[in-house]
Parts: sequence; C-alpha cells; structure tokens
Amino acid sequence: MRLSGKARVAGVMGWPVAHSRSPRLHGYWLAHYRIDGAYIPLAVRPEAREAAFAGLRALGLAGCNVTIPHKEAALGLVDELDDQARRIGAVNTVIVGDDGRLIGRNTDAFGFREALLEGAPALAPEGGVATVLGAGGAARAIIVALQDLGLGEIRVVNRGLDRARALAAEFGRPVEAVVWDERAGALDGAGLLVNSTSLGMAGSAPLELALDALPPAATVMDIVYTPLETPLLAEARARGHRAVDGLGMLLHQARPGFEAWFGHRPEVTAALRAHVLDDGNETA
Repeated sequence: MRLSGKARVAGVMGWPVAHSRSPRLHGYWLAHYRIDGAYIPLAVRPEAREAAFAGLRALGLAGCNVTIPHKEAALGLVDELDDQARRIGAVNTVIVGDDGRLIGRNTDAFGFREALLEGAPALAPEGGVATVLGAGGAARAIIVALQDLGLGEIRVVNRGLDRARALAAEFGRPVEAVVWDERAGALDGAGLLVNSTSLGMAGSAPLELALDALPPAATVMDIVYTPLETPLLAEARARGHRAVDGLGMLLHQARPGFEAWFGHRPEVTAALRAHVLDDGNETA
C-alpha cells in the first residue's frame, strides 16, 4: 500500500465494525497491486448514519462498504440505486461519483454467484431446483442470484414460516416457502443446497439436517466461513457431494467496489484466501 496526497480512500461503515475482515481483504489488494490508496474501518453509530453518508462527500472519500446495521437504511441515503440493491432491499457498496452523487449498489448476489460457479464449475443450474435454508438478508441476495441464473424452483426453508412466505410473495415464482420441519424432504430433487443461516457457525447452534434425500450430484454451499469447513460441508463431502465454503462469497462481493474506488479489477486467489483467513481473531 502506498499513500500520497493523491491517495484514494474508501472504507467499511458499520456498528460495530472492528470485527470486519474487509480492511484486511482490501488492504491485501492495495499492497498487491501497488495502489496509492487506503481502506479503513468507519465505526458509525446508527444515530450518526445520515451525517456519515454526507461526510463521504465532504471528506472526498471514493466510497465505502456498508454493513450491519446500516445496509437497509442506506437505501434512503443515496442518490441513485442499482437494480440489485432495489431487488435485494439493501445497499452494501456506495460509490461517490465525480459529481458528488452517492451511488448505492449491492454486490452480494454477484459475490454468491461467482463463488458458487468458481467452486462448482460443472453446475448447470438453469431450470433446476435449489433449496435455500434461511430467509434473512443473505437469503434475499442468494434468491436474486438464483433467479438470474434461471433456476426453475427455489425452495426457501426457514424456522419462521411467515418470513419465508413473505419472500415467496415478494419474489413470486419460482420461489416457494417450506416449513422448517419439512427441511429434509425439501432436498428431494434439488441440484443445489445453500445454508444462509448462522446455524453451524462457531458459537451458534448446530444445523440439524439429514441429507439422505439430496441427489448424489447435488452441490452444497454454506455461506458460513467460521469454521471454513462446517459440519454441513464435511457431511456433504463425505457423501460425495461437491461442497463450496462461504469465504468465496465474501471475497468476490468485494471485487466490484474495489474496482470502482481504486480503478483496478482485483482477482480472488489462493494467496488472498490464506491472507484473509490468517488472523484468527477476526470472525466476520
């Protein structure tokens, strides 16, 4: 990383934000590509959110990533939204235009798609069936990505059925809501299983799911990456399924923002993965 008076500066805005891996991720790219710039944590309390967004312009920042608890509120604080942010209902990337306008994007669907197809290059999802566990913000991005990939049926299984039904009503076909108690049966005929819940994450409750009904050729992806090899992925590999860990989604969703802020299209490599995972004190 090089810094001069002309350095481009971006960051990650959240509360809290000390746990974020984003500075480590973007810092690696800045150093690797020898870019005159910096990426910093921006700890912003919810009550200071509006002033902080205005401050992006005032301070001349190139933009920022947006994380909890600001992603949904950011929809009303930017001047322009891309289609993905509208469909997902959240902003995770802000770009400050040359005219000072704040452009809100969401790159989570892109990150999911790129990680999935990188981890399972032989996957042919068009017209197929996917089962998604969870109905939160991550699930929304995953649904958008799967719709764009042309899935014929997307089964959303959530512990709160009302939330799954709300997603099905909002997105329409091919999204269907499934009650949590029927999660094992929802794997029948699926070519893809995605866990978007925190179940199985270090410190969280385990994910209890029998994979018996999952077809042998199905791919299993868990967006949890602490641990990198979750019990779900370990069981999937033992059964012969292709398994995709959650780190790739984190890394790939960062690429469009980095390119917009610093003018270089970064790559996701094995060295980057190792670097981001190196600090065991960071958890998200």
